[in-house]
Amino acid sequence: MMPIAKPFIGQEEIDAVAKVMKSGIIAQGSKVRELEEKFAKLCGTKYAIAVNSGTAALHTSLHASGIKEGDEVITTPFTFISTANSILMQGAKPIFVDIDENTFNIDPAKIAEKITGKTKAIIAVDLYGQLCDYDKISKIVEDNNLAIVEDSCQAVSSEYKGKKAGSFGDLGCFSFYATKNITCAEGGMIVTNNEDYYNNAKLFRQHGRSKMTNYEYVGLGYNYRTTDLNAVILLEQLKKLDEITNKRIQNSKNLSKGLSKIKGIKIPIIKKGHKHVFHQYTIKIEDDFKLNREELIEHLSGNGINSAIYYPQPLHLCKHFRDLGYKEGDFPVAEKISKQVLSLPVHPSITKEDTDAIIKAFREI
Repeated sequence: MMPIAKPFIGQEEIDAVAKVMKSGIIAQGSKVRELEEKFAKLCGTKYAIAVNSGTAALHTSLHASGIKEGDEVITTPFTFISTANSILMQGAKPIFVDIDENTFNIDPAKIAEKITGKTKAIIAVDLYGQLCDYDKISKIVEDNNLAIVEDSCQAVSSEYKGKKAGSFGDLGCFSFYATKNITCAEGGMIVTNNEDYYNNAKLFRQHGRSKMTNYEYVGLGYNYRTTDLNAVILLEQLKKLDEITNKRIQNSKNLSKGLSKIKGIKIPIIKKGHKHVFHQYTIKIEDDFKLNREELIEHLSGNGINSAIYYPQPLHLCKHFRDLGYKEGDFPVAEKISKQVLSLPVHPSITKEDTDAIIKAFREI
């Protein structure tokens, strides 16, 4: 069966982990610091703070930027749930804004109407590997004195006008979960140019502890540390990042070339000036396609091809967000898209023969 996701792990990562294990320094140490320095350089930011998940990165970023109970944070309802959950974790309220039908990212034209006196930040999600429209979002932020937290958990190394993901917000967040473009099984990263945010984030990831030698604490914090084991895996993954990204882009081109003329299938749109890194290759299945989505999934599976829905339910329809007053019909584009999207294998272990097989399975229909 052709998997929807597969870690791109080699002997280099295995050897690096073994070396750390033998060193006796397996918690947060020099390899974490080395990773932070190299990741900040990748993103073009002054600072990077390694944490143990993308969720931890989002939560820490909101804390570092001063989000507190009673504040409102604008974000998209069409994303993984940790984006909005991190807002709740700070005692703030997520204010959802509908999405752009073509890019699946938050629609900047709909943001301004949701801003109130309680609005303190925007979490912009670079979904599937394509950056948001930061030209427009940045103007809104400047006009209303808001912070931008860039959720780039799916978009490592994506670009807009040559500028890297993570560098458009006041803070940028990344995930290194097992399915991500680069991975260490579980891990996260925060990048920023703001020294105060950097220092606050470092305190927050380690129980609010200001000094390691005599257990001094300056406030509430969490155990969001990562380890040298995770760090050395990512250091090896960074060496392969261009190869991984280029393979995903090439696989996406192969798929788009073969699927673009199939009636009822809409291939991913890449906006001008953008480098899409295809964490997911996500098509839309429209009403004039010959099978419904469930039938298509079954057909692909019968041909040895896994596919997946990211995401089958907009966040505002989850129970704990419905409890905040959200209801069906609030965000019609996100609700429509959630019934249409389907992601196909695009990871770097996919070959030209594999993409040909996927295209053939569609043409058979």
